[in-house]
Amino acid sequence: MRPSPISATVDFDKRGVQHGFLKLPYSRDDSAWGAVMIPVAVISNGKGPTALLTGANHGDEYEGPIALFNLANELDLAAISGRIIVVPAMNYPAFRAATRTSPIDKGNLNRVFPGRPDGTVTEKIADYFQRHLLPLADVVLDIHSGGKTLQFVPFAAAHVLPDKAQQAKCVAAMQAFNAPYGMMLLELDSVGMYDSAAEEMGKIFLSTELGGGGSATAATADIARRGVRNLLIHAGILVGTPDRRPSMDLDMPSADCYIASESAGLLEMRIDLAAAVRKGDIVARVHGYDRTGLAPTDYRAKLDGILTGRHFPGLVQPGDTIAVVAVPVG
Repeated sequence: MRPSPISATVDFDKRGVQHGFLKLPYSRDDSAWGAVMIPVAVISNGKGPTALLTGANHGDEYEGPIALFNLANELDLAAISGRIIVVPAMNYPAFRAATRTSPIDKGNLNRVFPGRPDGTVTEKIADYFQRHLLPLADVVLDIHSGGKTLQFVPFAAAHVLPDKAQQAKCVAAMQAFNAPYGMMLLELDSVGMYDSAAEEMGKIFLSTELGGGGSATAATADIARRGVRNLLIHAGILVGTPDRRPSMDLDMPSADCYIASESAGLLEMRIDLAAAVRKGDIVARVHGYDRTGLAPTDYRAKLDGILTGRHFPGLVQPGDTIAVVAVPVG
């Protein structure tokens, strides 16, 4: 396979604190010999595990970048045993454009793994993570939120994995992060995801969904900041005492957790996030918006649980996920 066109201006094997870039050459109209410059920090001190921390895998999700830009500035090298690789804005072109996907090639970075060194800009970024960064890591954290089109209760997430020992380590990391909710997340489609790439390498992988709506609140940014430090302490990389808060465990036992719209129209949520819901309850209605006198379409819960996620904009299209119901555990 071809070598990656991306070069790092930091030395991943060097001790100390380094701030630099992952430099991806990109010839464009306004810069014939230009490059995409993805910020990266490496904090390394002594022997210990390596944590790879990323945000803005989708560019309109901000809790990760806020937490990780802060972390890169605040970490005390003397409190570190191991290595921390921080990429606050993984899909940097999308982050700069405030869009879910890249404005360059419309690439969804979380759907193109393992990527290609000779592919699109987004595929080249995925390839670099697949072949150069993930192999360095013992623990991988990818911080997500709902972006402009979804909103969630703030949760950290692990997946059901074939390797139960690996799954147990991922669940332990999820619990250590200590978001208000801990979720065993059932993905709609895991093909091409960064999650899958890391898990298939046997890594301890943790993701999150920490709010949404295309911005971050003080509360969700604090959850991300606190969770990152808790995870680093759990991994034995950072010295300190975890900041523990009450948390609820959730499960997604089947695809019945997802409620999708089958029509276009005006969304009326009938239940708010974190509220209890019973099987058969009306969770949302979609009103036709072309004329009055049309009965709305009701969308009902398919199982008992709590409303964990919802479509955020007021208008929906057929196929949009309008609600997610998860089941409390214990």
